[in-house]
Amino acid sequence: MIKVLIAEDSLVDREYLSYILSQEADIEIISVAKDGKEAVELSQILKPDVIVMDIHMPKMDGFQATRKIMETNPVPIIIISSSDVTNDTIPFLALKAGAVTVLAKPYAIGHPEQRESSQELVQKIRLMSQVKVIKRIGEKDSILPKKVISKPISKPLANVDLVVIGASTGGPPVIQKILSEIPKNFAPAILIVQHISVGFTKMFAEWLKVSSRLPSKIASDMEDILLGHVYIAPDNFHMQITSNKKISLNNNPAENGLRPAVSCLFRSVANNFSNNVIGILLTGMGKDGAAELKLMKDKGAITVAQDETSSVVYGMPGEAVKLGATTYVLSPDEIVSLLKSLTKE
Repeated sequence: MIKVLIAEDSLVDREYLSYILSQEADIEIISVAKDGKEAVELSQILKPDVIVMDIHMPKMDGFQATRKIMETNPVPIIIISSSDVTNDTIPFLALKAGAVTVLAKPYAIGHPEQRESSQELVQKIRLMSQVKVIKRIGEKDSILPKKVISKPISKPLANVDLVVIGASTGGPPVIQKILSEIPKNFAPAILIVQHISVGFTKMFAEWLKVSSRLPSKIASDMEDILLGHVYIAPDNFHMQITSNKKISLNNNPAENGLRPAVSCLFRSVANNFSNNVIGILLTGMGKDGAAELKLMKDKGAITVAQDETSSVVYGMPGEAVKLGATTYVLSPDEIVSLLKSLTKE
């Protein structure tokens, strides 16, 4: 049984969420909290497998409660919101606080998408109950552990002009941290594949755009890759790089059950470039991109996996480490230090 704690101040919404989840034989609602403070207290006592958390609550809102729980008794937290989560900064504030995913609240009975939205919540609960989350550091502006790079960079970096990044669960705040700390005279182009729900990519790109000193955008098919620019794979399209440094988008079948897939981007980089590339695989479920990071390393690229301590889910980077695909295993702060060494004087 998956033990679920519901944190919701609205009686109507509490009862509706309880009704949806009570229909599932493998889910048990162990308690409900009427505010964020009560959610924190109950999470410590009852040890739920998953918490379904509203945002706007008295005494302590969902962001504060999530941050507190992740600092003291980490549990996979699904933030639910009545706002349009595909057109708001709420998802990224929630992920930065430590939530594993964000969903719109299920539609009411009678709505044509009621069943679909309810089942999405149920499936997310089942999936996230398997996630091993980590304790977060209690800092005002960062949920990520602070480190400085602990090992020398032994490979030459002078000719690097491309950085490719792959991430899944827990990735957005790490990517935001990395881009926000890179100076505006950063030389290489950056290509990013982030596994994210359809509809969120536009807001993710906007979030990165206002957080970073570098020009950031959703990639377009056959556009030239410009140095010092950031390109994000769009919804439902694989992103590749061509031999003449253009972006190629396609809707070929999913890889590892995903589109866009990190594997597709990394493989195209390995096939077309070698010594002038850094590949970075961040926190995420599954193994997408791990074998292709090894291929990049074998072709001469510098390869990095996020370390286990700072990863929300040590799936993708852990697989890369198992395969011997990494030149370095680094924290987000160490990754920033590595990338800063590429900055033009």
